[in-house]
Amino acid sequence: MRTNLEKAQIGQNVPIRRLVTGLWQMADQERDGKTYDLDAAAQALVEYARDGFDSFDMADHYGSAEIVAGMAHKALRDAGEPTPTILTKWCPAPGPMSEATVRRGVETALEQLDLPAVDVMQFHWWRYESSEYLTALGHLMRLREEGLIREIGLTNFDASHLNLVLKEGIAVGSNQVCFSLLDRRAAGALSDVAAANGVSILAFGTLCGGFLSDKWLGAPEPAKIDDWSRMKYKRFIDASGGWGKFQSLLTALERLARKYEVSISNIATAWTLNHRAITATIIGARLGEAEHRNDNKKALNLQLDAQDLTAIEDVVNSMPAIPGDCGDEYRKPPFLTASGDLSHHLATMPAVFPVVQSTVRPERTLAESVSIWEEKAGFSRAIRSGNRISVSGTTATGNEGNPVALGDPGAQTTFILDKISAALEALGGTLGDVTRTRIYLRNEADWQAVSAVHASYFKDIRPANTMIAGILLIGPYDVEIEVEADLFDGESVSRD
Repeated sequence: MRTNLEKAQIGQNVPIRRLVTGLWQMADQERDGKTYDLDAAAQALVEYARDGFDSFDMADHYGSAEIVAGMAHKALRDAGEPTPTILTKWCPAPGPMSEATVRRGVETALEQLDLPAVDVMQFHWWRYESSEYLTALGHLMRLREEGLIREIGLTNFDASHLNLVLKEGIAVGSNQVCFSLLDRRAAGALSDVAAANGVSILAFGTLCGGFLSDKWLGAPEPAKIDDWSRMKYKRFIDASGGWGKFQSLLTALERLARKYEVSISNIATAWTLNHRAITATIIGARLGEAEHRNDNKKALNLQLDAQDLTAIEDVVNSMPAIPGDCGDEYRKPPFLTASGDLSHHLATMPAVFPVVQSTVRPERTLAESVSIWEEKAGFSRAIRSGNRISVSGTTATGNEGNPVALGDPGAQTTFILDKISAALEALGGTLGDVTRTRIYLRNEADWQAVSAVHASYFKDIRPANTMIAGILLIGPYDVEIEVEADLFDGESVSRD
């Protein structure tokens, strides 16, 4: 008999449990060429589903997770039992996102799962500087209309870029981000955007790879970790003040665990589910090894009172906050991932804009975009002369010449600054090298929204800035921005 675990909803079409079974650790279990008994793993997932844990989260790079989930789905279907909700992720390398490329990404997942449609296809994008993610999401919308996917999800998108995607008319059902007592980045602006637009936030990392549990209370700091999940979340512990601060948190949680006769993990899960914007939390499963289903269920019936929440907040507020915004750990330092520094991975990604040498002044290099106006009007997207980079006035114009995020000057500014960042990177610079920004606004009333986005990119860089309002910009745009940058002795300065 199935346990009646609490349900929620993603978008209009997909029911989901508030406790989702995560299969990320299958990649760890199959690491270094380890063989895995797929039949046994699928049977284990069948038992999870029969116990009410029938929402499965996976990705294209989680080892054999899609295959195993598909086998479990088929076994339940063939037995005439309710089938699980399947959430998977597509994480392509940045590059041209043609309709054929996106279709193949979805079809590959369907082949692995042996399903005609996937409930939620979650999309990850490595570099916002490449706006091809908007193109890819547009194609996913059409595949949704065809019935190959039921809902579109995002993974590791921050508030500004979730808002930008929504303003482009993409029907986003969910956004999966790290959220826990150690990582509260999603509790602010992202929650506001999600709540205002009916987007479910799916929280992973809630138990910090198992560190938020009774096992680690009073335990010595581990000197060596071989488990990928714990390697990742030990970095979060270090960034949150270290092992001593973490033990203080566990001690506070243990007091509440004794009060309610539950586990530390239950308290951590209940705290997460208590947050206004969290639809579900994803709890990793090591199939065929330890499982904690009976214990995890207790979190659903646990109601922390105001005094409990205050006691928790007193501790977490004394700990350093995880830096940056949601998903930054995959895109820039400090890289809080299982493998650590991803600079080598990001460095292999091609520049967004091609670079050519000036035919008139060979010492100059030019970055060019696909705009037809660069040739017609005789300008470059950006130019480098010695240590100086100048970026032309930039609007929210997409790859096909289409205006982006019309009617939302803040979202336009996000798109523009990503585009400017791409131009700088093509010429060997970064936003950290910017010394001056000039902002032109159509409407004076937009200055605060635009300034807030500008601050999110430049709050530590602090370039000189000029803002002029009441400008009749060419086209339907609300914002245009140009920048100047100086490289120190010819070397780029990190944004961070």
